[in-house]
Amino acid sequence: MPYVTVGKENSGNIELHYDDHGSGKPVVLIHGWPFSGASWERQVPALVEAGHRVIAYDRRGFGKSSHPYSGYNYDTFVEDLHTLITKLDLHDVTLVGFSMGGGEVARYIGKHGSERVEKAVLISAITPFLLKTADNPGGLEGDHFEGIRKQVMADRLAFIAHFLEDFFNLDALHRTSISEQVVQFSWHNAAGASPKGTLDCISTWVEDFRQDLQRFDVPTLVIHGVADRILPISATAHRIPQFVKGSRVLAIAFGPHAITWTHAEIVNSELLAFLGDPHRKSQVA
Repeated sequence: MPYVTVGKENSGNIELHYDDHGSGKPVVLIHGWPFSGASWERQVPALVEAGHRVIAYDRRGFGKSSHPYSGYNYDTFVEDLHTLITKLDLHDVTLVGFSMGGGEVARYIGKHGSERVEKAVLISAITPFLLKTADNPGGLEGDHFEGIRKQVMADRLAFIAHFLEDFFNLDALHRTSISEQVVQFSWHNAAGASPKGTLDCISTWVEDFRQDLQRFDVPTLVIHGVADRILPISATAHRIPQFVKGSRVLAIAFGPHAITWTHAEIVNSELLAFLGDPHRKSQVA
């Protein structure tokens, strides 16, 4: 079981767990909150079998990685990612970020540039900026995020169950596009995360990625569900082309936040096509 050390906390190392499969040009998968790299279950086999080297890692505090008490901010997350990329000596990387992981893709390129990065993919991503401000009137009020913090502090495990209802749009898709077993798996995945990390990450959702996105100089694919209730497409994906010149947005009809599960075949098809030809026009409306 491979790990990379990214720091220390008191007497112990802070280590990131990662899976590294296949060969070919590397694809690094960055998961969303409050899950782990295991949430890429539907994508990893498709990518490996298509001839790619696939690295799916667990963010600090999540999955099999160390659960330190601090360090839950985007600058630290990105340094963790940079350590992983450099220790594995990866080049011509495609960074794929889901939800909160999209912020790591943005901040990584914003901070480290594209020397090692060939392409970028943002799936159901948090970018560009969620908080409502004078120059971002389409964002969400700060009270929204504070309300989530209070719910997690009061009963983290109950909150996760409620969160999954809108993560999968269960009222609309249950037993058609998603099984009860996948919902149970997702709950257990999230429940195993660091309680402190789960809570602290909420404060990072108001991060402003607009300047980071303006540094993108690689082909960029944006995939988002039209029916996303967690990160509405109007506040996220539809705004990316304002900041990333030449980026392409694929909007999946009826897609919830969890399109990597519910619409995996579409996501995988478009992802593989983009990896093969980043300038190809999507066949999906």
